[in-house]
Amino acid sequence: MKILSQNVYVGPNVYANFPVICYQIDIGELEKWPSVKLGREFIDGLVAAIPSLQEHGCSYGEKGGFLRRLNEDEGTWIGHIWEHVAIELQNLAGSAVSFGRTRSLENEGCYYVVYQYHQRDVGIEAGALGLKLLKHLMPSEVQKAINAEIEDDFDFNDELTAFIKMAQRKEFGPSTASLVAAAESRDIPWLRLNNYSLVQFGHGKHQQRIQATITSETKHIAVEISCDKEDTHNLLNDLGLPVPQQLMVYSERQAIKAARRIGFPVVLKPLNANHGRGVSINLTSDEEVQVAFSEAQQHGTSRAVLVESYLTGYDHRMLVVNNELVAVAKRVPGHVVGDGKHSISELVDIVNLDPRRGVGHEKVLTRLELDNQAMRLLEEAEYTEDTVLPEGETFFLRSTANLSTGGTAIDVTDIVHPDNRDMAIRAIRAIGLDIGGVDFLTEDISRSYKEIGGGICECNAAPGFRMHVAPSEGQPRDVAGKVMDMLFPTGKDSRIPVAAITGTNGKTTTSRMLASIMKAAGHTTGMTSTDGVYIDGHLTVKGDMTGPTSAQIVLRDPSVDFAIMETARGGIVKRGLGYQTCNVGACLNITADHLGQRGINTLEQLAQIKRVVVEVAQDCVVLNADDIHCLQMAEFCSAKQICYVTMDPGHGLVREHIRRGGMAVVLEKGINGDMITIYDKGAHIPLLWTHLVPATIEGKALHNVQNAMFATAIAYSFDTSLENIRQGLRIFNTSFYQAPGRLNIFDEHPFKVILDYAHNPAAIKTISDLAARLDVKGKRRLVIAMPGDRRDEDIIESAKSVASTFDTFVCKADDDRRGRGYDEVPQLLKKTLMEEGVDEKDILVIPSEEESIDAALSSCHAGDLLMILGDNITRCWKQIVHFNDDGVADTPESQNNLTPSQDYPEKLFEVIENKFELQEGQHIVNDERGVHIVVDRDEESD
Repeated sequence: MKILSQNVYVGPNVYANFPVICYQIDIGELEKWPSVKLGREFIDGLVAAIPSLQEHGCSYGEKGGFLRRLNEDEGTWIGHIWEHVAIELQNLAGSAVSFGRTRSLENEGCYYVVYQYHQRDVGIEAGALGLKLLKHLMPSEVQKAINAEIEDDFDFNDELTAFIKMAQRKEFGPSTASLVAAAESRDIPWLRLNNYSLVQFGHGKHQQRIQATITSETKHIAVEISCDKEDTHNLLNDLGLPVPQQLMVYSERQAIKAARRIGFPVVLKPLNANHGRGVSINLTSDEEVQVAFSEAQQHGTSRAVLVESYLTGYDHRMLVVNNELVAVAKRVPGHVVGDGKHSISELVDIVNLDPRRGVGHEKVLTRLELDNQAMRLLEEAEYTEDTVLPEGETFFLRSTANLSTGGTAIDVTDIVHPDNRDMAIRAIRAIGLDIGGVDFLTEDISRSYKEIGGGICECNAAPGFRMHVAPSEGQPRDVAGKVMDMLFPTGKDSRIPVAAITGTNGKTTTSRMLASIMKAAGHTTGMTSTDGVYIDGHLTVKGDMTGPTSAQIVLRDPSVDFAIMETARGGIVKRGLGYQTCNVGACLNITADHLGQRGINTLEQLAQIKRVVVEVAQDCVVLNADDIHCLQMAEFCSAKQICYVTMDPGHGLVREHIRRGGMAVVLEKGINGDMITIYDKGAHIPLLWTHLVPATIEGKALHNVQNAMFATAIAYSFDTSLENIRQGLRIFNTSFYQAPGRLNIFDEHPFKVILDYAHNPAAIKTISDLAARLDVKGKRRLVIAMPGDRRDEDIIESAKSVASTFDTFVCKADDDRRGRGYDEVPQLLKKTLMEEGVDEKDILVIPSEEESIDAALSSCHAGDLLMILGDNITRCWKQIVHFNDDGVADTPESQNNLTPSQDYPEKLFEVIENKFELQEGQHIVNDERGVHIVVDRDEESD
């Protein structure tokens, strides 16, 4: 079996609206070996290795459905089996996933296998381990037929244990997982910020962060106090709260002396430690104190060790959140109960058969282990692991009651005495924690400590939630929900508005227009685009940033209160969306671009990819009613409303939509020109004459008229005022400063130059149509190119669309030939132009972009129009701006010594580009740390 490709989708994608892993595989000879032919030994071996596969419903939707598929007449094939195994392995490691899909492709034996994951590495490793298991279980003749590499010493149980431990290192711990679940239940978005437990809840300026159970609101000084057990003890003692006597020591001799002074029995614990590490209790002799001192120093981060009086009673964890006692658990150390028949070792094995027990934090309870601490306690009791305990005798394998070492927890929240409740709240408030755990020893939590005694052992920052959300006995408590209610109280937003824009052409200009409108409305915008990431109009990351990584840059920025996500095909195909939902999703058009790449060969397939953006929109979907592929997306939308955009005031579907009270933006003809008009709930709202929008070149650039209409529709969907929409469109223009590579006009030569990044047939035809509408006294000249990875038919179509509009042509290539020969693309352009009737003398082939632009500029006369379809936009603009009136370009030296100006605003980035040769996947970033180069090893878009 060969894996042809692997895609890890981080967000909504063409397969699901959540993260999945997709493999394209070729099973080769295994196409002849469905499950029934692999045989009973294979099926039984699989079920024996992973018994829980019996629970899978598969396509039958009922328990046992997957086994039925394995055993039915035809059986099922290895790709489908692999999908189920990868899903179940993740479940065994504590990741609750269920979605999977396997479908055949056109070529025989080829399939795509898709399954859900929570953590990337865990999902990938589940697939790898599942594949090893399946190969190992195959009959020997099949292994030979497929040349399978089989490990002789493969032990699935050992591999599974190692996998579960790896998953626990990668997945969220139980506390963080419960907080994430609480956020999801409240529709609060979240982002994982590192490989551990640092999580952002909410987006942009509304964000809050947690690490384990430390929050953005947790005071640092409070954490420092709680981590220093001596400071905590003294603080609580000064307030009259019940605490044991305590002394801090630095040597065994001091420890023994302190124990005698306090009086046996005593407890020794590290000054700084957690999870009960290094704590020894009920010490009754100098010798025990001496051993315990060494143990405490090994587990603490300080040389200091605390000696304190031993309090009797049961260990209770009292959890306080936002000055409220929200849960109390009675903790019992890991133990076994004798039955007069089995040895202690056998009793441990019996206890571990409990399905609630797993490795580490994998399940509700942790497995018991006869480790060094347990063996020490056995030795002290003069027992061995082979000792048979009398019936009913309890033997504790731990001296502390931590769940991570096999302890159990019993919820007792409802019976806590009010005095004990007030004591816990007062202790945590005294320390200053928003979330804190009080370890309280008492014989009976339902009776006041003032009556029967008891004492506070510790107060903990970042207390674990597992014992409360999944107690061994008693009612689970929604403690994570209390934290979410504290961070996001009723009425407080967790989300910022998100506008997502996709399509083939016009995405960047529409995004910039929308940003201009929203800035006029007072918002701090974060915008992704093919030029880079912009925060409040400032370029912070340069490069093609239209994929999921750049989207999360915007959502993580604490200054942003409005997000504009230009979302390109490449990012969706490779890694999915970087946001789970958006408020407004827009698809501008679907035209031929990138066809023939990554399995996308038709416009219908391209539309299916881009449709993902509108499928996740919640409030409104904006669709181009003049594009049939956009119109067809309407039936896949779940948003509250659809807004159609059309340049045809007689559009039948839009007319009916308006009559029914729907929203639309329509271009209407008037005496004074064309009017952008809004229809909503029966109202007719004239907005703005197109010739008053600078980016439309007095209304002649119809593609920018349409882009302005899309920006209007999106902004209006966010209830933006009409005045702010008008103002945003009026102040936006297509200068290089505002929109590099988008209809940049330079009028300071005797001739007019327009620079544009058109790079597909539809965009090039748009530029050609504009040139035909412009008043030109001289000749219309064009510098044309097409990316080398486009199909021959796309290159030919582009050349045909411009042949009758321009008088002279310079055919060039992009810097990156993308698999084409040195002059292959320009020669194909020339050939097509000549076939369309252009005289060969009017065509120059100059493959170098720099040389071609210099030649075109030098050939221009007063009154001419020169349109340049550029690739390296910044370099092209430099050539245009610094072309001398005498017909020669400035020298490179003079260009590089220029200071930043409005003509050349990105000088700082260019200096770095000139000094360092940026490799593929590297970007220049400008943020609070300065300007630097970063590497994105996963390129997110084309």
